[in-house]
Amino acid sequence: MTFSSKAPAAPKLKDSLWALVGATIAISGTLFLTDISGMPWLMAPFGATCVLIFGLPDSPLAQPRSVVGGHLVAAFIGMLLLILLGNEWWSQALAVGLSIFGMQQTRTVHAPAGATPLVIIASEPSWSFILFPVVSGALFMVLVAVLYHKVRQKDAYPKYWY
Repeated sequence: MTFSSKAPAAPKLKDSLWALVGATIAISGTLFLTDISGMPWLMAPFGATCVLIFGLPDSPLAQPRSVVGGHLVAAFIGMLLLILLGNEWWSQALAVGLSIFGMQQTRTVHAPAGATPLVIIASEPSWSFILFPVVSGALFMVLVAVLYHKVRQKDAYPKYWY
């Protein structure tokens, strides 16, 4: 096995600044929507979602199908295991493994969604958590990403929807 001796080149400063702006807008927007609606629109895995949709938008993991579908699949699995098995170390581990399996089988792999069942099992929310913040927040993130890339006129985002 051979290893490359060099890490990939850093992106252009301009591209990193654009990613900073996009992520800041997306997270600020979810916090604003939380304040005005009284419903949660943000969860920790959305920070990692921003890395993909603004920093690596060409990645299959950054596409809307994966962002929304991956978080939804993982959230459903997390809620199901919370109800069936409770908040145990092994139910959390199994939830992550099953989430990976579910995302692969539904073609919705989104690495940040691997944390979604951990958030759910640890916080023990009601089923409404799937709507707020999981689906609503993921859809908002995608909307911001689509508008951001349109304004930036750099690359076409998304590469595909389904």
